[in-house]
Amino acid sequence: MQLAQPIWADPAAHLAQTAPDAPVMYFAPTVLAATLRRFRSGFPGMVTYAVKANPLGVVLDNLLAAGIEGFDVASPAEIALVRDRSDGAALHYHNPVRSAAEIAAGVGAHVASWSVDDPAELDKLAAGQPRPTEIAVRLRLPITGGQYNFGEKFGADPEHAAPLLSRVAAMGHRPAITFHPGTQCTSGAAWAAYIAAAADTARIAGLRLSRLNVGGGFPGHRTGAAPDLGPIFDTIGAATRDAFGDDAPALVCEPGRAMVAEAFTLAARVKAVRPDGALILNDGIYGHLPEMPVSGMTDRLRLVDGRGRPRRGAMRPRTVFGPTCDSLDRLPGMIPLPGDVAPGDYLLIDGMGAYSFANATRFNGYGAAGLVTVRRL
Repeated sequence: MQLAQPIWADPAAHLAQTAPDAPVMYFAPTVLAATLRRFRSGFPGMVTYAVKANPLGVVLDNLLAAGIEGFDVASPAEIALVRDRSDGAALHYHNPVRSAAEIAAGVGAHVASWSVDDPAELDKLAAGQPRPTEIAVRLRLPITGGQYNFGEKFGADPEHAAPLLSRVAAMGHRPAITFHPGTQCTSGAAWAAYIAAAADTARIAGLRLSRLNVGGGFPGHRTGAAPDLGPIFDTIGAATRDAFGDDAPALVCEPGRAMVAEAFTLAARVKAVRPDGALILNDGIYGHLPEMPVSGMTDRLRLVDGRGRPRRGAMRPRTVFGPTCDSLDRLPGMIPLPGDVAPGDYLLIDGMGAYSFANATRFNGYGAAGLVTVRRL
């Protein structure tokens, strides 16, 4: 018989009683459920979850229990993760390049929406599609609404998107448009520009869209004050009404980072304080912190001693390394941390639910964090 895992009050209580030597990721299901409620009450359309951000079973299970409507999936493996838990959840397969075998896997799993960005991929998809389905043309624009441009790899320029949309309709499928404005978009302007371009594309093609998927890109809380998603939701709704008028398509979004990030906090143990003041942690960029060199270091840090009590020494900038033998395993910049830090302390990093488990490696044998459920973070 498998015993249920305990639910701890908070990370400090767990650290004080167990003194874990490996990294620990703390998960608060109540935070995840509250974030889903925030999206469902604020976004003017269907809310799905981008599985790529965090594919853990506990994440998918809790989202399903909280009433998620569907999932954005990018591979047969992600499709299987969802279908193992739900036969009825909507699947949107919006990775626009697939092999014939991947298409067959999606058809077998009853994918509800697909995306394409060029005629060859549409022909490939249509050849393996036995019934009419929703096919969304993925649009790209020369704008950078976030930290990096999602249009470099995927997407059709507006002049190519309209004829592609017409071909979707001519094949008997339901034409839609999808886009992704970029990671960590802090303003609704990028969505507004894409929505206007989507309406123009549909008018040029002479078609009514079955749906408009406005992608992800909603910002997570990495530095400073927590982002307010309300104005972004309002901008999306207003831009859709302005661009399409009374004949607006139904909207869909697919948040990943903004849905799951706040539900997790990472605890990394201080292995050593070096003579020059540098720290070596038991986790780093090859583990659950791979985004820090790419997206910049978060400031959502708390240092506690081995009993979970906050360190309150004067702040001092420090170099912080991960545990591997690679000198590249270093967090970016000089990180202000209390001066009374000691080996055995724990650095708590909030907002770590996105792209941490998904991107962790096992380089040098590191990179495996324990998962502990807590009531609050």
